[in-house]
Amino acid sequence: MSFESLGLRAELLRAVSENGYSVPTPIQQQAIPLILDGQDLMGGAQTGTGKTAGFTLPLLQRLMASNKQGNGRRAIRALVLTPTRELAAQVGESVETYGKYLPLRSTVIFGGVNINPQKQKLRNGIDILVATPGRLLDHVGQKTIDLSQVDILVLDEADRMLDMGFIHDIRKVLALLPKQKQTLLFSATFSEDIKRLASGLLKSPALIEVARRNTAAESVTQLVHPVDKGRKRELLSLLIGSNNWQQVLVFTRTKHGANRLSEQLIGDGIHSAAIHGNKSQGARTKALADFKAGRVRVLVATDIAARGLDIDQLPHVVNFELPNVPEDYVHRIGRTGRAGNEGEAMSLVCVDELKLLRDIERLLKREIPKEIVEGFTPDPTIKAEPIKNGRGRQQQGRKKPSHGGNNRRSSSPSGNSRSYGQSNNSNRSGNRARRSA
Repeated sequence: MSFESLGLRAELLRAVSENGYSVPTPIQQQAIPLILDGQDLMGGAQTGTGKTAGFTLPLLQRLMASNKQGNGRRAIRALVLTPTRELAAQVGESVETYGKYLPLRSTVIFGGVNINPQKQKLRNGIDILVATPGRLLDHVGQKTIDLSQVDILVLDEADRMLDMGFIHDIRKVLALLPKQKQTLLFSATFSEDIKRLASGLLKSPALIEVARRNTAAESVTQLVHPVDKGRKRELLSLLIGSNNWQQVLVFTRTKHGANRLSEQLIGDGIHSAAIHGNKSQGARTKALADFKAGRVRVLVATDIAARGLDIDQLPHVVNFELPNVPEDYVHRIGRTGRAGNEGEAMSLVCVDELKLLRDIERLLKREIPKEIVEGFTPDPTIKAEPIKNGRGRQQQGRKKPSHGGNNRRSSSPSGNSRSYGQSNNSNRSGNRARRSA
């Protein structure tokens, strides 16, 4: 199947071709015709499958087919809500990229930056608005935005928005929109909360799931390196330096941990930067741009970057610390192995994190291979300790099951067995790590 066969107009096909795409992905094949027909849609796909283009292309075409104007000037006719600034920026770029030959205007609004330039763009009139919920409501409160003409609403990464506590903001936004509109809801997972949201929002939606829920892309090679907590940074520096990795995305659980690890890597001679919610938007944008351009070798991130970062051919993702919520592991490693490219995801796991690892493997319905790097065999006398978050609150106890940072219930039994599982070729990774660059 080609993009031409999906019924897209010539201007869109030209933009798609110029970006090197000729064959639509499975979710694009299924979603584009349904959206063009005006149906409401619930779309689920593992990360990196082309979801953004799957709704952007038909959205642009439908707006071109409708020339409705509000009060003689441009009105916002399409609204895309995203959970994070980075994802909003990425969607905004896609709208501009695919709509470059169309006479439609778009803009992106999110917090952390001056609101006045956003006001000016809104005053000039736009057709498509990409926004995070909080900043959108800021504009509503200042009466700088009118949502009464919206024809198409897109909730992108809806599960993440609920996880981040945006449900009340979303409901406030929904109350400002026309009842008659096309609604598209995209989510990596279809939790009960998502189903409840969809039931009150979508009208007889078509359902698309192009992959089993909570599955990692098969193009991503997953590996666990058991290691003592106090030696993780040493092992990470060894892997990066000895294997001459030039672009590595590393995840930590806390903002303070991201800052500390980035500084330690710089001390090891590895150029790195940190990105998390406490960074200014300017600092976050610069760090990501430097990483994409190769000026920064390692980007250390919290889960704010687990979704929405689209980095072409990113080869390596490392979980310096496992996430408290198993689903976030899937989103983290989904930053590599995108668009059919191969990628490698490694997790440095200490004894404290064995329960988190078991929860992840239960979610994936598979065991992740373990390899002990030569010289980094875990000390069997070290006892597991509860995992704490950045404020010192216990997140993972040895006796009581934790619900994790997002109040998700863990189904695995509590306890901290010393077993890391069977080791596969335990020294192979160590030999690989010690090869000269």
